[in-house]
Amino acid sequence: VYVSWPLYQRTLRWFGGRKTWAALVLALVLTLILGGALLWLGLLLRNEGMVAVRAGAALVKAGAELPDWLQRVPWFGPWLQQRLAGLGDSSALTRELAQLAEQWGLDALRVVGDLGRNALRFGAALLISFFLFRDGEKMVGQLRAVLQGLLGDRVQGYFDAVGDTTRAVVYGLLLAAFAQGVFAAIGYWVAGVQAPAFWGAATAVIALIPFGALLVWGSIGIWLLLQDQLAAGIGLLVYGTLVISQIDNLVRPLVISGVANVPFLLVLFGVLGGLSAFGLIGLFIGPVILAVLLALWREWVADNARQR
Repeated sequence: VYVSWPLYQRTLRWFGGRKTWAALVLALVLTLILGGALLWLGLLLRNEGMVAVRAGAALVKAGAELPDWLQRVPWFGPWLQQRLAGLGDSSALTRELAQLAEQWGLDALRVVGDLGRNALRFGAALLISFFLFRDGEKMVGQLRAVLQGLLGDRVQGYFDAVGDTTRAVVYGLLLAAFAQGVFAAIGYWVAGVQAPAFWGAATAVIALIPFGALLVWGSIGIWLLLQDQLAAGIGLLVYGTLVISQIDNLVRPLVISGVANVPFLLVLFGVLGGLSAFGLIGLFIGPVILAVLLALWREWVADNARQR
């Protein structure tokens, strides 16, 4: 709601200041955008995910052979080739799949329950967004007045820190992850990887975590090397290092540190610490908390400097 507030202000002008209608329309528009995007992504992941699974199953069934140079590595090469040969054994593969199927069968009800809870949470979030759009300005004004009575004029600095950091974190994380996913999908397609859109979407999701995209394109590049596709593997690793990773190193700190005036190292600690403490929502909560603490710290430093 906060990030899309300028859009709400424009919608409010279109409806002649009628807050209820503007809030309702914008909440419905966000529902269509988010729901449509999630549906499209789900269909994409389902279709290309099946292609990736079939390709991996065919490779395992055929029995993958390591390159000669890797097989000659003492201890590691023979051990790895033995593991791949064991996966290629149909009886061993059947036993593994049976165990996985049994485990998935036990978890099926939990998955259905999770889908129901997530749908309920999504509906509750949209309902809350309607009331925040309609009455958010009044709520923030009352909160500002109460805090100003407790903390004085300094509360404005805290509001500015929270607002700037929230916008910067949302824009920085989403833009960097989306750009990494797009460029990664292009690299996968050029390298001849099966289901490049699927792996690009997976890269974008994991890229929400700092340096997370490396786990995807790095693993795929190494796998290509193991399949004796040296040109494609080396090219993807070089492309990932020079292009995909640089997007994360440039876009995220440029947006977050530049807009919110927060050091990148502090943003990194906020993202990782928030992820550990609060889960996925901690990607946004962690940097905001640290931004408020940084505002407090700067104010204390300024007060001590004036007292001296």
